[in-house]
Amino acid sequence: MGKKYYMDIVINKEHLSNGEPIYVVHCNSLGIASQGKTTEEAMKNIKEAISLYLEEHPEKSEELGLEEPPMFSIIEVNR
Repeated sequence: MGKKYYMDIVINKEHLSNGEPIYVVHCNSLGIASQGKTTEEAMKNIKEAISLYLEEHPEKSEELGLEEPPMFSIIEVNR
């Protein structure tokens, strides 16, 4: 088994033109995105997309992968 890396991703709930919800997931480190009908499906799809990307660009795993999970937080901003 290869070395384990962590990638930072962002999942946003959006809506298709017919109003159906869809989850769009972005991997900002690599500049790639995927989607799914559920967050679980979106996560599965982005993992596959990242894996395929790194097969084509193996040098990126050493450049961009994090060996420890990043810290994450959400803040509320009032206007």
